[in-house]
Amino acid sequence: MQLMYSFIIPVFNRPNEIQELLDSFLELKTACTFEIIIVEDGSTKSSKQVVDSYTSKLDISYFFKENSGPGASRNYGMERANGHYFIILDSDCILPSQYLNAVNNSLQHNYVDCFGGPDAAHASFSNLQKAINFSMTSFLTTGGIRGHKKSVDTFQPRSFNMGLSKKAFHETQGFGRIHPGEDPDLTIRLWTKGFKTNLIPEAYVFHKRRISWSKFYTQVNKFGMVRPILNYWHPETKKITYWFPFLFSFSCILSLLLTVFGILWPLYCVFLYYILVLVSATIQNKSIIIGFQSLIATTIQFFGYGYGFIKSTLTLTLFNKKPEEAFPKLFFKIK
Repeated sequence: MQLMYSFIIPVFNRPNEIQELLDSFLELKTACTFEIIIVEDGSTKSSKQVVDSYTSKLDISYFFKENSGPGASRNYGMERANGHYFIILDSDCILPSQYLNAVNNSLQHNYVDCFGGPDAAHASFSNLQKAINFSMTSFLTTGGIRGHKKSVDTFQPRSFNMGLSKKAFHETQGFGRIHPGEDPDLTIRLWTKGFKTNLIPEAYVFHKRRISWSKFYTQVNKFGMVRPILNYWHPETKKITYWFPFLFSFSCILSLLLTVFGILWPLYCVFLYYILVLVSATIQNKSIIIGFQSLIATTIQFFGYGYGFIKSTLTLTLFNKKPEEAFPKLFFKIK
């Protein structure tokens, strides 16, 4: 089965990122046929000039549309794509040279209508980017849910590195209005319609998050707010593990309060966990500085996600509000 692939890439005010990503396309070592669809989502900093400089080197198309969010932009691109299979990337990703071969080999041997791949840190990334990458991908912090465990049928691909067949797109109508959270929502709807998902561990990307500590907190806080909404829409997907960041954050605060009464062992448990994170991050990145920054990233991730999760849970359950009414900033209007 010969597949033609269409890479779908929404971009918003980030022409420099697109240039780095397109440069990595030039380094792909593959015989697979592919095209690239760039969808400018109402940007004020256009990427068109950058894209135009690659038209003689790559099969690439550029579209500009009014701002309606990344989900709608991906749908817009897939509607105009010529491929049999769509590969969705974020603009802040860089492709390793073997990426497309890894995808194609996996689909030839074990075809699924939706796949996801992991993210990794490139050697050129800053210490901050490497620390945040550790907190987002380590088994110690996320349990491997972003692509570091082999799971079939239960893996929820993330839209920074996600494949979707044309058939699956047409039957689900693609991504919804919520952001973030549009990718697990799509995955769950795919499962409901009988489609299968899979992880392709070898199809990793270098996810170059352009982020600060404050932006990282905002991001994970939104992730936390979105999860109860997904549970509200798809109650069959509820898991106790989604409570872990809040429970950890609560336990940290409680352990500090208990020291007033001379009860120290809970605090020792927290220290032990942080030591494990420090050692693991230091070894993985070969840097004690990144190790300590990973402690900060892990703390922000747990407290940001945990606060967003409990806030959203209480809002939806105690006040019985619908998600769109309770959190309108998490939803884009489709024009």
